[in-house]
Amino acid sequence: MPGTKERIMETTAGLFRRYGYTGTGMKQIVAEANAPFGSLYHHFPGGKEELGTEVILSSGAMYGALFEAIMDAAPDVPTGVSHFFAGAAETLRQTGYEDACPIETVALEVASSNETLRKATAEVFESWTSAATSRFTAAGIPEARSRELALSMLAGLEGAFVLSRATRDTQSLDAAGAAATEAVRAALP
Repeated sequence: MPGTKERIMETTAGLFRRYGYTGTGMKQIVAEANAPFGSLYHHFPGGKEELGTEVILSSGAMYGALFEAIMDAAPDVPTGVSHFFAGAAETLRQTGYEDACPIETVALEVASSNETLRKATAEVFESWTSAATSRFTAAGIPEARSRELALSMLAGLEGAFVLSRATRDTQSLDAAGAAATEAVRAALP
């Protein structure tokens, strides 16, 4: 069973995916994490901003590891990209379009108003871009083109999350996934 700090972080990540940073309250976090209110400030003396930063960075690392696992299991890079988008679409459907990317959700809210959280989301997005760039470069695509593909894939994914949540339909994720897969396939030597 996870400890109090881990429960708080897991709960917060789930709440961020559904409600965003500003829509998630501290009392809501401790209630859903079944944790005493004082434990929040014991583990995160910087309050909600510190908790938010840690959740963004740990969630980013978890989703980065998920991307790597999907790519490792795929027979080739285009198939891995396709499976990654398909998995994202399936998660949205299974969660009633509530659980999208917590990084994107928070970035949309705070990029203009909270420099600490903006930097944390930017760090995560760069780590994902670097990971995809490395994958594409290892497949034989020149590095500059690999980075363009990685940025395009990430922008397509995050934009499709927004559209899918609004429309309650994964058509945009399907389209973005097909476009990213084809772009990677076309760039292969």
